[in-house]
Amino acid sequence: MLLGFLGQGREQRDGQEVKLVNKECFLFAVQEIFGYKTQGCHKALCIAGYILSCGALLLLFYWKPEWDVWANCIPCSLEEADVVLLRTTDEFQRYTRKKVTWIDLSALPLPDGSNSECPLVADKDSVINRAAKKPQLKVRCIQVQKIRYIWDFSVKQFKRVGSLEDSNTCHSIHHKFGAGLTREDQKIRQLVCGPNAIEVEIRPIWKLLFKEILNPFYVFQAFTLTLWLSQGYIEYSVAIIVLSIISVGLTVYDLRQQSTKLHDLVEEHNKVQVTVCMKREELESRYLVPGDVFLLDRKKLSLPCDAVLIDGSCVVNEGMLTGESIPVTKTPLPLTESPMPWKTHSMEDYRRHVLFCGTEVIQTKPTGRGPVRAVVLQTGFNTAKGDLVRSILYPKPMNFQLYRDAFKFIIGLSAIGVLGLIYTVCVFTYHQKPVAEVVAMALLLLTVAVPPAIPAALTTGTVYAQRRLKKKKIFCITPQRINICGQINLVCFDKTGTLTEDGLDLWGVLPSEGSRFQEIHKFPSSTPLPWGPVCGAMASCHSLVVLDKKIQGDPLDLKMFEGTHWCCGNMENNLISITSPFPNLLQAPVEGIAILHQFPFSSGLQRMSVVSQKIGEEQYDLYMKGAPEIVSSLCRQETVPADFLKELKTYTSQGFRVIALAHKVLTEHSSTCVSVLAPREEAESGLVFLGLLVMENRLKQETKPVLRELAAARIRSVMVTGDNLQTAVTVARSAEMIPKASKAIIIEASEPEGSTPASIAWQLAEDSKASTAISLDGESCNYHFAMNGKSYQVLVKHFYSLLPKILVNATVFARMSPGQKSSLVEELQKLNKNCEAPLKVCVCVGGGNASPASFFCGFQALKMAHAGISLSEQEASVASPFTSQIPNIQCVPELISREGRAALVSSFAVVKYLTLYGLIQFVGTALLFWQLQIFGNHQYLIQDVVITLLVCLTMSLTEAYPKLAPYRPPGQLISPPLLLSVVLNVCFTVTMQTCGFLLVKQQPWYVAHCSLGNQSVLATSPKGNGTSSAQSTVLSYEDTTLWPLTTINCIIVAFVFSKGKPFRKPIYTNYANLGKAFKPNCCSCLFQQFLCTPVIWRVYVLLMLLATFCVSFFTEDVLLQNKHLWMLIKACFGYQSKSQYRKWQRMLQRDPNWPPVNTKDFAAKRMAEVYVNPSYEHGG
Repeated sequence: MLLGFLGQGREQRDGQEVKLVNKECFLFAVQEIFGYKTQGCHKALCIAGYILSCGALLLLFYWKPEWDVWANCIPCSLEEADVVLLRTTDEFQRYTRKKVTWIDLSALPLPDGSNSECPLVADKDSVINRAAKKPQLKVRCIQVQKIRYIWDFSVKQFKRVGSLEDSNTCHSIHHKFGAGLTREDQKIRQLVCGPNAIEVEIRPIWKLLFKEILNPFYVFQAFTLTLWLSQGYIEYSVAIIVLSIISVGLTVYDLRQQSTKLHDLVEEHNKVQVTVCMKREELESRYLVPGDVFLLDRKKLSLPCDAVLIDGSCVVNEGMLTGESIPVTKTPLPLTESPMPWKTHSMEDYRRHVLFCGTEVIQTKPTGRGPVRAVVLQTGFNTAKGDLVRSILYPKPMNFQLYRDAFKFIIGLSAIGVLGLIYTVCVFTYHQKPVAEVVAMALLLLTVAVPPAIPAALTTGTVYAQRRLKKKKIFCITPQRINICGQINLVCFDKTGTLTEDGLDLWGVLPSEGSRFQEIHKFPSSTPLPWGPVCGAMASCHSLVVLDKKIQGDPLDLKMFEGTHWCCGNMENNLISITSPFPNLLQAPVEGIAILHQFPFSSGLQRMSVVSQKIGEEQYDLYMKGAPEIVSSLCRQETVPADFLKELKTYTSQGFRVIALAHKVLTEHSSTCVSVLAPREEAESGLVFLGLLVMENRLKQETKPVLRELAAARIRSVMVTGDNLQTAVTVARSAEMIPKASKAIIIEASEPEGSTPASIAWQLAEDSKASTAISLDGESCNYHFAMNGKSYQVLVKHFYSLLPKILVNATVFARMSPGQKSSLVEELQKLNKNCEAPLKVCVCVGGGNASPASFFCGFQALKMAHAGISLSEQEASVASPFTSQIPNIQCVPELISREGRAALVSSFAVVKYLTLYGLIQFVGTALLFWQLQIFGNHQYLIQDVVITLLVCLTMSLTEAYPKLAPYRPPGQLISPPLLLSVVLNVCFTVTMQTCGFLLVKQQPWYVAHCSLGNQSVLATSPKGNGTSSAQSTVLSYEDTTLWPLTTINCIIVAFVFSKGKPFRKPIYTNYANLGKAFKPNCCSCLFQQFLCTPVIWRVYVLLMLLATFCVSFFTEDVLLQNKHLWMLIKACFGYQSKSQYRKWQRMLQRDPNWPPVNTKDFAAKRMAEVYVNPSYEHGG
């Protein structure tokens, strides 16, 4: 998860040097960097442009920072640049401008020889030595998303500072930094790396306000309102201004509150007092730098930085990051001579040596060499906590089609408005009207076509959905993703704590003696477990600690320990853990067991072990527990029962979780030897197999119904777990993820060995061998792939072309490391990337499931998914876009169907309505302009406020339909049904209004002018500022006819577009909508016409409206929203989905050799370049 340096990867584009930033961190968008140099003459011309354009050019440059750089600067190399332009490489192609600054080191007390070829800091490998420009002693730097990068003159790249170099070995960390930094080194690093502080600025209100009102939509709205006010349309303009002020005020208030909360959350991190090893002086944590050594005494400490433990061990609470207060034991980095970098040496489990920023040290265990010591690894925003905060400050944008299509709609409406502008100019010029009036009327028709409320209306559905979700204890920190949830069609579930119960129950122990399994001891039992190596392993091989007189730790360890009926405590000033039988326990054979040393659980090694000693005896024992396959391979084979695999499969096939136990008597006879046990591989070898611990993990009561509901809705479910493969397959069958009639095909892939290339084997699972017939029938394929993390890794590296074919029908992924989980989410998203119906992935994990050591990659998986849901008791978590306090997966259909789909459909309906509303007004106004007339201000006010504004506010209040439909709502506004809906309704509107406009002229009672009081005023008089002329524009038969037609037509389209089933409840359930938009006083005002017309004409108007309603409703509900009709049309024309996912399905359906069964394939000869997924490589 560590962010790579600027300059990872290089290419030439348009003759200019291009480099990449953020290449290694997929939580933040990868960015290209371009160098520019400011030119004085260009800058002078731009300033002149700002003045001449009255600030319009400056506003344009604010919206488009790349244009600002291109106008003011010229391209150059990064080495010469004083300004850099960053561009994301995703589909958004967003630009950011950054200024290159200099850090002056010459004023510092530098070590002797630093002005010559001698290194500036003691660590010769430090980038600081290569970045200092001599003899000036200056360092070039840029700041990108709170991370500082400095220019490395040796490789001509910007490199990240604020962390120790990853190239350091275990030996170099101990020897370079073990004694601490010199005063001079500290000062230099403090200046170059910056303070060790996660500082979140409480953004000033004026900044938030300006940023909000300078949004292009608000600027367009300001232009529109200015025009309307100039034309005397005061009431509606004031109403919109008031609403806009309220909207902006609430947004600014919300942003200010979020900024304040985040600032308060991280502020205390910057005020921790630590003891630095050098002279043992107290130091405020903001002055720590990478390479400092600080002491951990026995008092509790909130860690102010990421640090690697080099001496002693400690217990930390990582609840701040994981949400679960499970104590985690940290061990010191081994002192070895390995030439490998320390992270590579420790493999993916290097985190067991790392103390993460923000976590709390609750217990320390020093060795005989002195107090517990740690080397500062990363500071500030480079830390794990800093990454979490940065992910909130700079969220990776989600590509959602709705907002792009809404912008296209606005552009289309603007084009129609421009046509109206031209039409108005022609008509009013033909009648020789004043230029000022021509311009005013033309701009008025332009603004009528583009409703300024479209952007705000898009958020109403999500706001209401968020409120309803909150009432159901589902909290959301990114409301924009609620609409995305409406498109979810694949959900990845974790197993333990998500599909199954949070805790494991101890079901039984199957002991082994003399290479034979003995009679199983079941729990609970009235007979206590007899003393022996098995009981010793269960009593001591754990990571439990006693805090506040309460045993705390991993739930699995807790259940195992409780089965022994022993108690746990500490001795020697809490430095050594002991376990002992309860005093009233019969036949207590030993006084207790002291746990002297612990090799903590590693997700990579899949095991843990402890070194213990029976109190009062000299013998040392090593006990181990872990994955049965791993533990058995470390035991002497003569001690492993011959039927080991058979017994293992017996229990895993029933859905039990099985853990193996082993034991070894150590030859060392002194406590000194125990403290320096190394290496771990040597200690954990030649063990005696003790037996199997069988744990029961029951399905949650709600799991099956929810998975059935998702399956009925054609939403695919996938299990991704760290458990045993056979157990995972069994649970998948029990949960009906794999139906009883379907076959499970186990994929086993192996890395290349010597001259033998990588291989992949396809085997039917044991429970699938009764019937080997496999068929493909559209979407109901009767086979499912299952694999473990190791096989997935081999597929990604050596069989990448096969991966999409497998993922189409893969259902179970077991023994997956956190990095592999993140990689899987990314690969699933790629299946349907850049098509009209992309695969939307949801990840749902239980709050208590992720182990603290693997939290960060689990966090990445939640962030990578389109919708990440964490089942946690906390109200909201920075780790997940959605947090559900419902402790089961019922929140998934609730979020996807009952709110996500409803919010998406509501957003579409509001956009369609506002489009029609604008075009209805546009057509009516354009017809009146033909007669040089215009609707009156109060008429516009009724349409805009009494009807449209209330419709927009209440249309989204219709609640979600309780049942999941077997298909998703459309994900695009620019799609045939939706476009046809808008186009046909516009045609109906034009037809109705044109007929009314022309027919009223044919009536015998029609006159072209009317009397007003004692004066006669032509009905064709243009609108002016006087009362008589303003009324004359209203008092015409054309206006008297068109106004009710346009007004009631707005209500008709609101009703027609308020689609109910299958995604929302019927419209009559939305009492607020009906009560406000159709209240009697609104209907009565429709017929407050200013000229008296015969009753028969009013009947004709009603008949035209009734005909329009019937045709519009029939077209929308019977034709355009008829799913079966569209499927029939597609079938008649032979249309097939362009979705890449569907293409894979069709291709595999036609392939007679797919899926392969009981075969083994080999990879082709390894190419020079093999694809390696960066999220796997760097996810850890």
